[in-house]
Amino acid sequence: MKSKVWFKPGMVIIYGSSIDASPHRHHAIQLAWPTTGHNCKLDHADISAPVIIDSNVEHQLQLDEGWILLVEPTSALGIALSQQLDGHAYKAMTIIPSTFDDAEYSDDFSTLLSPLFSGLEISNQFLLLNENTVTDARIKRLLDELNQCLGDKCLKPSHWRAADVAKQLALSESRFLHLFSQELGIPWRPYLLWRRMICAVRAILNGDSATDAAHMAGFSDSAHLSRTFRQTFGMTIRQANTIFLKS
Repeated sequence: MKSKVWFKPGMVIIYGSSIDASPHRHHAIQLAWPTTGHNCKLDHADISAPVIIDSNVEHQLQLDEGWILLVEPTSALGIALSQQLDGHAYKAMTIIPSTFDDAEYSDDFSTLLSPLFSGLEISNQFLLLNENTVTDARIKRLLDELNQCLGDKCLKPSHWRAADVAKQLALSESRFLHLFSQELGIPWRPYLLWRRMICAVRAILNGDSATDAAHMAGFSDSAHLSRTFRQTFGMTIRQANTIFLKS
């Protein structure tokens, strides 16, 4: 299977090879699934089964080939993975999930990752939550407005404060925050931050400077963007772009 990246609010899904990271930590919970027959080391210890690494835990991962998921800890999937950890810094599965023989012909990551989620006894419906699954008309209208703002390069972070958005939708702030998290599987504040980082990365891939991309996505400057990105994913934007360009 060729290298591939899926980047959505609350989750980055990577299928790749020759991943060798120096010791690092990041906000996202990490789930690594080595391809059968390929080497994987976590802190120099051999790993042959999927492993979950908790948020902000320093680690070093070497993966010859396989899957890496970086998940927002406050999302529905992040909470489910945290429950699997049961207080441990990381946890390896005792059962190696089987793969589909025709997996390399599919572009549907929910299908490709189904054996993994089945082995973890977690519903892969967490993977399917996105803007297309939203049913509440008010949240749909909000997302449409956000998409227009991002597309027109005019995102103003102050305009998207939860209290202001709730008032615009004729909801209390607490009701808005609950409804949004219920519909998208991720709270409003981290959702907005992930959207802004996605916006900035796409702008850079399209040829914009890091400074212009940062301002476009509502960051004070390129250093603020770089710092936020690294804290979330444990890699620089340049490293991320290299991965994205391979896919």
